[in-house]
Amino acid sequence: MSSTPLWDRYRRHLCCCDSIGLTLDVSRMRFPEGFLDTMADPLDRALDAMDALEGGAIANPDEQRMVGHYWLRNPTLAPSDSIRKDIDDSLGRIRDFAQAVHRGEHRAQSGEPFRHVVIVGIGGSALGPQLVGDALATAADSLTLWFCDNTDPDGFDRLLDRLGDNLGRTLTLVISKSGGTKETRNAMVEIADRYRKRNVSFPSCAVAVTCPGSELDRLAIDESWLTRFPLWDWVGGRTSLFSAVGLLPAALQGIDVNALLAGAAEADRLTRNRCISVGDDQEGNPAALLALMWYYAGDGQGKRDMVILPYKDRLALMGRYMQQLVMESLGKRVDRQGRTVHQGLTVYGNKGSTDQHAFIQQLQEGPDDFFATFVEVLRDRTGKSLHVEPDVTSGDYLHGFLMGTRESLYEAGRDSITITLDELSPHRLGALIAVFERAVGIYAELIDINAYHQPGVEAGKRAAAKTLTLQGAVMSHLGAHRGEALSADEVADAIERAEQAEDVYHILVHLSANPDRRVHRHPASVPTESRFSLE
Repeated sequence: MSSTPLWDRYRRHLCCCDSIGLTLDVSRMRFPEGFLDTMADPLDRALDAMDALEGGAIANPDEQRMVGHYWLRNPTLAPSDSIRKDIDDSLGRIRDFAQAVHRGEHRAQSGEPFRHVVIVGIGGSALGPQLVGDALATAADSLTLWFCDNTDPDGFDRLLDRLGDNLGRTLTLVISKSGGTKETRNAMVEIADRYRKRNVSFPSCAVAVTCPGSELDRLAIDESWLTRFPLWDWVGGRTSLFSAVGLLPAALQGIDVNALLAGAAEADRLTRNRCISVGDDQEGNPAALLALMWYYAGDGQGKRDMVILPYKDRLALMGRYMQQLVMESLGKRVDRQGRTVHQGLTVYGNKGSTDQHAFIQQLQEGPDDFFATFVEVLRDRTGKSLHVEPDVTSGDYLHGFLMGTRESLYEAGRDSITITLDELSPHRLGALIAVFERAVGIYAELIDINAYHQPGVEAGKRAAAKTLTLQGAVMSHLGAHRGEALSADEVADAIERAEQAEDVYHILVHLSANPDRRVHRHPASVPTESRFSLE
């Protein structure tokens, strides 16, 4: 039998997970042979912590919250009968509602069937449904999804203008855990206004996905929205894909949510395995192996970036999804002991073979500050492929480009991981996402951080609120001195915010760029000395 060191290493470290159609190849990560043994005890402790998490341990001591996204795909794991019932009831209602829409039992105000769905949400409330929809939707699906995931006025206009007369045949799903997320609220207000201008009842087309009793939940009740679906405080936004956040849009598109859940549940089973090594008589743990590779690549400190390279158009959003899942979970200033650690793992990527005409040049010859994660799908398409050359298909080329890029990076001394799916289906995608979710949890335990809170995100929200408060003070002062041209320094001094003169300047520049705000800018040769007046 022919043998080379790299082929031997590949066979020794290949993790095959037949039940989810996934293989994980870490042979081109240059970890020493003893590395996995040295990590056995830390990994055992990490897996103990994951078991406790699934059992209902408090994950966020400051909020006294459990983290239960694993229960969503296997309610029998939930720590109480009431949680199990809530999950089962929600899933049943999701199926029933989607089927009722498909059968025409829920119709638009005009009596026509619904043909479109606008998802109003941000972060995890949009990225998960976007990934699933882009990966699994087909031209024959019942409804088309649109996403409103920012507070950009031009973005609102662009989306709503594209919908045009179809707005009357459009469901709007407003997704917000608390109901107070400003980006989501702003989009909801803008969309509701457009419905009214078209003489269409917004409540008759609106669905809320939110925590029971939230601001959004109360609004939906008061206005008699079409229906409401629950979120729970033990489901984080970036791990909410297997709740109504992801399952309801998928079901409305005709995607098999049962298979999506089953794939995730099977991946969870595999990733509870205590065995790292693989062989004919035992299953490996792909999530643990991924977490260990992340730890090795960055010395447990995130010193190298992770470049996600899916060689499949349908997985083009995988990089964006992984950015939030990984970076929001792992980017932390302090560890659980209160020590300043500035942990994180930077994620970026687009898709192959597009990347070979974009940033592969730098990966090949630039700074050695990353490791690549290739994601390939073996089945090229559902039907028969055309031969673009004798005995060669387009899919053969795609595979060849992946293999070539992987090999060239290895020869240049760059590390890589390869994840292979046998096909792209709801079951396989559910499993892949679950493997990544578990890998994040295990890695967080290895580096002793809390993966399930996001103080940095909350700090940004508080800072934004302060900016809007300052803007109110600026507008009030301009109104009291209507027609008088004032500099940013003069306004800041007058409202006793001299230390925020730069912020005042930025606010004035923004207001003056929008004619409807009626703030006029009087330019100066030095831009920061410009003066502003309220007409």
